[in-house]
Amino acid sequence: MDHEKPEVVMPQIYEYGDGENTRSTLSPDFEFAHEPSIEPPNVEDRRERRGESLWRVLNERHISMIAFSGYVPTPPFSEQLLTENDCRTIGNGLFLGSGTSLAVAGPGGAVLCYIIMGTVISSVISCLGEMTSLMPVNAPVMEFPRRFLDRGVGFAVGWMYWFAYAILAADELVAVSNTIKFRYDDGKTFLNWKIGEDVDTGVWISVFLILAIAINMFPVKVFGELEYVFGCIKITFISMLIVLMLIIDVMKPRPNAYYTQSIGSKYWNDPYSFFNPVYKVMDESGNPQRTIAGTAGIFLGMWTSIIHVIFSYVGMDIIAATAAESKKLADAESMKMGARKISLRIITLYVFAMLLGSFVVPRDHPFLNGGGQSVGSHSIFIIAVVEAGLPSAAHFFNAIFVFSSFTCAINSTYVASRVLYTLALQDQTGPEFITKRLRQCRSGVPLRAVGATGLVLLVSFMGRTGTPGQRLSELAANCTVSCLILYVIICATYLKFFQTLADVKLYGNASEAQAAMYDRDNPRYPYKSHGQWLKACYGLIACTLLVIFNGVGPFLEHPFDTRRFVASYIGVCAFIFLILGYKIRKHGFRVQDWGPERSNDLRNTIQTNSDVRVGRLELPDDGFFTRENARTFVRWVWVWLK
Repeated sequence: MDHEKPEVVMPQIYEYGDGENTRSTLSPDFEFAHEPSIEPPNVEDRRERRGESLWRVLNERHISMIAFSGYVPTPPFSEQLLTENDCRTIGNGLFLGSGTSLAVAGPGGAVLCYIIMGTVISSVISCLGEMTSLMPVNAPVMEFPRRFLDRGVGFAVGWMYWFAYAILAADELVAVSNTIKFRYDDGKTFLNWKIGEDVDTGVWISVFLILAIAINMFPVKVFGELEYVFGCIKITFISMLIVLMLIIDVMKPRPNAYYTQSIGSKYWNDPYSFFNPVYKVMDESGNPQRTIAGTAGIFLGMWTSIIHVIFSYVGMDIIAATAAESKKLADAESMKMGARKISLRIITLYVFAMLLGSFVVPRDHPFLNGGGQSVGSHSIFIIAVVEAGLPSAAHFFNAIFVFSSFTCAINSTYVASRVLYTLALQDQTGPEFITKRLRQCRSGVPLRAVGATGLVLLVSFMGRTGTPGQRLSELAANCTVSCLILYVIICATYLKFFQTLADVKLYGNASEAQAAMYDRDNPRYPYKSHGQWLKACYGLIACTLLVIFNGVGPFLEHPFDTRRFVASYIGVCAFIFLILGYKIRKHGFRVQDWGPERSNDLRNTIQTNSDVRVGRLELPDDGFFTRENARTFVRWVWVWLK
């Protein structure tokens, strides 16, 4: 068993560049106490049609778009504002959930919440990105906690990760079925989708469930191309949405608009204000119990909105879930660019969309405060186009919302199936006859892992009716809290990784050249984010606070909402239970043997040997306006856009 004091395991170092990998053999004095099974980055992709191997065929553009298309923008509860029917409808966090943030925190408060939580999740992803860039391993979200924290923690993270994404996929299917039931009636404009109202919810769940599983059984190359198209559609739509909100805000009103003068900053000025000074405590049925005003009301509104917003960002870790199928697994630049692009794209688009949306819809709009007839009617973007005299655009927007929820279900299924497959490779899925089958792949796709995950998706049929649907919503809320626990573990893992790098330089017997591979100031270090250990501390503290205080709502209600309290914190108990189960299974009840089991393994590290780093603009000519500089600039823009 490993000891609390890390035993620094000297690495095997790989150099990546120009299609060649060179390996430097280290001193044989070091023995690996617990040598994990890790593929070196130069393992050939044999593409066996049948076997236990995934195919490495995804390019960086596929990886970036899978992460963008598949983040789970799902606020799993609405603290105050939605009706009981909508509380069990987990829709798009930005498209359908931003209205809740606007109503609770006010326009300025909502934008601040998106910015603050964007910095938190960006810190987490940069931690994961740096470790994966230096050591490109399969399933890094599970592997790195095993190496640097404890094998039991890695085991617990793996199972919570799988369960969370499987349940979130099921809940997204419910979101699709409820978003199709579009109806908007404010007394002036009436819009509805008759097909959504006339067809039973169970039919829509069945159709999209079959489609989600079928798409996940496509060869991964086809899946990657589909996800690239899906991601491009989403990016284009959100960009168009931002521009349209700006135009609506400043343009002269149309004849059929609800107002006669351009809106401007009206909804940020008195009597609306920057923050919402009044916090409403709602009961289980959505009826107001009491109000809390002043500084306490502003604080509670901001905190509730922060908890709501963080769930919109859950899923950006998908960037690392594709590592096993990346064509350039050993390319440090690929993971670096993927991690940076997903953070910049989502955070920038979220903040600008929320900012522009808050200018065109007031926080006290009835449909944001418990009114409305459908999920789509709560969207600030649908409200904006309807009141601007563009009701036809509302139909198009709702169609995109349906599409967005469906693609999230597809990607959540993808992540869950790959996590289950990796657990099977690590012999952590129970009896051998089950594990052996979950490892099987056909055309590089773990079909049985997809099928097993699809069975869990059947819980989506709970969303057909009120009480079971509410239980599914609570289960999904717990799963997103599980993702927060995962982010806490990622940040803690990075801090231990950071310490291990320092220990190698202090206590290792590596040569000067080898020691330089762990020097974060070395220009060939794959991915360095300045002040990253501070970002890790920031992410660790922020996510820990979110886990601890995410269930503040039940304490404000009378009587105390026990069920919601349990749903908010049972994930923490499950995490601890999984760790204890691992320790008991391995060591029995010999508590003295339950200490940390970790290898602090830094093998299979890679580095870039190119002086020109991908994503960095370095103009070759002294004069700015030259043909070669123009070509370099265009290539640089394309690298960040593709």
